[in-house]
Amino acid sequence: MGEVLSQNEIDNLLQALSSGELDADGMKESSEKPIKNYDFARPAKFSKEHLRTIEIIFEHYGRLLSTNLPVYLRKNIQVEIMNSEAITYSEFSNSLSNPVILGIVNFAPLNGNILMELDSDLGYAIVDRMLGGAGVPLDKSRDFSEIEMLILERIMNICTNLLRDPWENVVDISPRLERIETNSQFAQIISPSEMIAILTINIRMGDVEGLMNVCLPYLTLEDVMDKLNTKYWYSNMQSKDEEQYTEALEALISRAPMPVKAVLGNSIISVNDFINLQVGDIIRLDRKTDEELSVYVGNIRKFTALPGASKDAYAVRITSVIREE
Repeated sequence: MGEVLSQNEIDNLLQALSSGELDADGMKESSEKPIKNYDFARPAKFSKEHLRTIEIIFEHYGRLLSTNLPVYLRKNIQVEIMNSEAITYSEFSNSLSNPVILGIVNFAPLNGNILMELDSDLGYAIVDRMLGGAGVPLDKSRDFSEIEMLILERIMNICTNLLRDPWENVVDISPRLERIETNSQFAQIISPSEMIAILTINIRMGDVEGLMNVCLPYLTLEDVMDKLNTKYWYSNMQSKDEEQYTEALEALISRAPMPVKAVLGNSIISVNDFINLQVGDIIRLDRKTDEELSVYVGNIRKFTALPGASKDAYAVRITSVIREE
């Protein structure tokens, strides 16, 4: 219950308002909640949680690059995730140089495409390395030839295929490199005002260092935005790891040898009879020929069976399973 004013306090308050000592409008403004400015030109579609999850995904992607690219380039590759941010597509396209290596990747089954921009100096060094050189960039930039573009397309295809594994905890994608553009004007995949997430990856190949920028439009990731949080990502990864562990354990156990024996029956004889047993002697058992036998797995009675033959070998046919702890 709020505080109740006395009559004297009410009279003093009315007198202060009439004399101008208190401002009623100022008291009203102070009680209102502060207004937060919203920029409609840059809507906040990517939260910090989304960007952090994308960074985790591409940290895995960076490890795959550092282990797979040396096979083709025959040189040590160091990959580091620099940062991630949300900007408009126009800001990204205006920052691109000319010429540029811009891979347009189909992100099926998600809608739309993503972009992978590779630094031109790093592209020249990759071409030089693939053609048997030391892997050094050109002193002066120029347009890429058709042969150089074919070489770069092969490397970009490798980088594109490696995207599948890091994203499998969020969505099962089938990325495909559609084409490579050297002019950013021919890569307008979305509206300039649309929001995108930019992942900046630093790639070091020997003494040459360059950046790879991955452009992820919001329209492409819209269907899986609720999955781009660390809680979902880690829980999905943990359940998958447990499933893989269970399958591996079952595969190992399935190949383990198990002793199985069928007991035809029991009999009690004297030690003297046992010592004097000869080939052809008959020992009378406590079971009839049409009576079920006990089948043991290890030392546990697990099945009952009837005796018989299979081709030239003795055999038993399982008649029931004993389900006891």
